[in-house]
Amino acid sequence: MSNVPSTKIPLDQARKVMVVLSGGQDSTYCLFYALRHFDEVHAVTFNYGQRHSLELEAARTVFDMAGDYYPDRIGSHEVCDIGPILQGTSPLVNKSSELEQYADHTVLPGGLEKTFVPMRNQLFLTLAANRAFVKGAANLITGVCEEDFGGYPDCRQVFITSLEETCNLGTFTEEAGFPGGLNIWTPLMKMTKAATVLAALELPGCYKATAYSHTAYDGQYPPIGHDHATLLRAKGFIEADIPDPLVLRAWSENLMDIPDTPNYRIELVRQYSELLDQ
Repeated sequence: MSNVPSTKIPLDQARKVMVVLSGGQDSTYCLFYALRHFDEVHAVTFNYGQRHSLELEAARTVFDMAGDYYPDRIGSHEVCDIGPILQGTSPLVNKSSELEQYADHTVLPGGLEKTFVPMRNQLFLTLAANRAFVKGAANLITGVCEEDFGGYPDCRQVFITSLEETCNLGTFTEEAGFPGGLNIWTPLMKMTKAATVLAALELPGCYKATAYSHTAYDGQYPPIGHDHATLLRAKGFIEADIPDPLVLRAWSENLMDIPDTPNYRIELVRQYSELLDQ
């Protein structure tokens, strides 16, 4: 995706964007990225009966915090209650399925993760495009990523490109009264988790808001589990040599110990704890 909206898009539409905000680390980055690049930012969060529903609370908190930093750009936030309509064997939607646990990030497997929910991203992006259309926005941002995608086929650029074309053929057609030329932005598509961590530090307020994001597949806080998402997040902060603000928050609340990894050296803990207090 281009970093500049198409010149064919009317200016009032080019300045608006809809963000898919799950409440996780990646979507938190996408929200602050949108606020940096667009004048009017809206967000939509989906309640689909997911196992880790704590992310809904995280999405609300992150959006409110973003509004404190960009009060002139923040728009609406909708939590869209679509109910438990998605089926599959994934433990995220099938509570009878056991959530896989791993010793640490070094033994995470390759290939398709069992947490994959078929058609989830397609459904969410379709609904988000509907909301973008209603808001008169010709831009949509999602946090999918090919680098750390757990084998999910609907996190690939080829899927996003295809869906963007479908939206433009079926809805964003530039006919009278219709927005035209929907752009689906994927700012994290080629970034590793470590690169995402470092990029978040460049967006005012993003690191602090990430302390209230939610990633763990087990739906628990503090993040002390060993599921794929929790370990992948930890791996990103280790490789970036930055403490996870969510961990620092839980530690400050006496809910967990500081991890025994190099990115929690005492000088770093002190430095980034001060950043969270600002």
